[in-house]
Amino acid sequence: MTIVCDVLVIGGGGAALRAAIAAHELDPQLDVLLVTKGILGQGGVTATACSDRMAFHATLDTTDPGGPDAWRYHADDIYRIGGQVSDADLAVVLARNAGEAFAYLDRLGVPWARRPDGTVDQFVTDGSAYARACYTGPYTANHIEQALLRRLAELPIRVLDKTMVAELLQDPSRGQVVGAALVSQSTGQVEVVAAKAVILATGGAGQVFAVNVFPEDCTGDGYALAYRAGAELVNLEFIQIGLSSLATKLACSGSMMRALPRLVNDQEEEFLFCYMPPGTAPATMYGILFAKGSSWPVSYREPSHIIDIAVDAERARGRRVFLDYSRNPLMLFEPGADLGTLAEQVRRFYTQTEKIDLNDPAQSGTPLARLLAINWPSVEWLAERGIDLRRGDRVEIAPAIQHFQGGVKIRTQAETTVPGLYAAGEVAGGQHGANRPGGNALLDGQVFGRIAGESAARYAKRATIGGVPDQEQAERAVRALLVSDGLPAAEVRRAVQEAMTRACGVYRTEEGLRRLNEKLGELESCGVRPDEDLAAALEAVNILTVARLVARAAYVRDESRGPHLRFHQGSRVPIPRDDERWNRYVVLWRGREGPQWSIREPVRPMPPDVAAPSCIL
Repeated sequence: MTIVCDVLVIGGGGAALRAAIAAHELDPQLDVLLVTKGILGQGGVTATACSDRMAFHATLDTTDPGGPDAWRYHADDIYRIGGQVSDADLAVVLARNAGEAFAYLDRLGVPWARRPDGTVDQFVTDGSAYARACYTGPYTANHIEQALLRRLAELPIRVLDKTMVAELLQDPSRGQVVGAALVSQSTGQVEVVAAKAVILATGGAGQVFAVNVFPEDCTGDGYALAYRAGAELVNLEFIQIGLSSLATKLACSGSMMRALPRLVNDQEEEFLFCYMPPGTAPATMYGILFAKGSSWPVSYREPSHIIDIAVDAERARGRRVFLDYSRNPLMLFEPGADLGTLAEQVRRFYTQTEKIDLNDPAQSGTPLARLLAINWPSVEWLAERGIDLRRGDRVEIAPAIQHFQGGVKIRTQAETTVPGLYAAGEVAGGQHGANRPGGNALLDGQVFGRIAGESAARYAKRATIGGVPDQEQAERAVRALLVSDGLPAAEVRRAVQEAMTRACGVYRTEEGLRRLNEKLGELESCGVRPDEDLAAALEAVNILTVARLVARAAYVRDESRGPHLRFHQGSRVPIPRDDERWNRYVVLWRGREGPQWSIREPVRPMPPDVAAPSCIL
């Protein structure tokens, strides 16, 4: 039996929920169906991610510098921090719609932190000019998911969970998306859904890499679905990578670094100094470690990327790496390098911002004392998960995949290059470039989630479909993805993850990426066999597909920009950024022989004397 709907939303996180709600709110007569893997509200990043203070970036009426054009500073930050390889008009969409997105969540009851006078508390995040980061605490994303789930429960939106979308189905004459082939994760049965419009909101692809902070269900399905349907993808080489706890997946940013812990390997070596330029003073080194707190994702433009390089190099040597808060780094209290002689901005943070007495050992005598003074909840959070810093436990860290900056190429209405197909959230690309301001990921899902929902609803109201997909078409589409004598899904997944982590993480070289692309091509030629767990086999196919796209984009860009660090073989100094050649983005699509690519000019900012168009739908 064919399931029929007007708008099909694929995903279960914040962007998917917002899209489904927006489609219904635009026209309550439309039949909206949300399909998600696992159980709705228990999988994906929005429902599960935590950090020491998770942010939602927004320019509000009370946000500095104030005035009706304050959003322009936000848009400029998005484009500038993105390294000029994003579409500037999409930055405008995000910035101009941020206040409305915040207000909607506020009406749904998200418990935003507020000052005593009732105004929203906001702080400065990575590279932003003004304090725009709204938050509830470590669970900001979870609170957003819960609020949207409450709203969804009030509406007649159908939900089909424990179901994987295996393939998009298209009208062969026009390429228009007309539905999807589904696979039940409970029974393994193939089903078919017919839809007038489809929204991809499947999140990122963290499981393409062995070390990541993503849930197990984030296998890049949306990227792979769009690619196989003929959509363009952009900026896939830009993946945020940050030092994270291996045991808990906590991003070790902010206070975790500002407390100035020891960075040691499993041989008790404080190795950081070995990777610094010759003659680096201890105070300078620890100033860079402190700065890592506000520049957590590795980025070429931040001097703190040397810390990520050092940790990655130690792990490549077979060493485990830890943050140790039990005692001070050896060099921190060498003559001329104690807390009193640290960089001025570090001392000012302790004494003025955090009101810490540098002469009081109880407040500042050890990294643990400093962490407790700066952010004691993080110590409790780790203890609840088995890492008790008070008893001397250490935090094992590694560079972990954290966010995909690129994705399915969209324009201002969240439309892709395939008719009837829309994308929102982390699966979408073009709105962010090499980097993004901290807190813009949650904002992105809400802004473009709403826009995608409303755009798809409008499309569905006027769309005509030549033929409704049937069960045979769905089963044929699923069979075409698998190879009867291919490799086991678990073997493919493991091989891809290991190869990508080794050659496409922090340290990327021409030779390493060339071999990686060859390895992935060999795996693809073998294919994945249809194991007993059909959904797991399809996930392996998608992981391999996305890996090929990321590896190809990374090979093409032979400069360093944002988290994409390119090196000459054997060097630990990144190849410089090259604006003359590379203020452009890499666009990929499906060709007869695999991924094809071109280098294109992004949409550039308008001159300041030209009024920005309203992108609010």
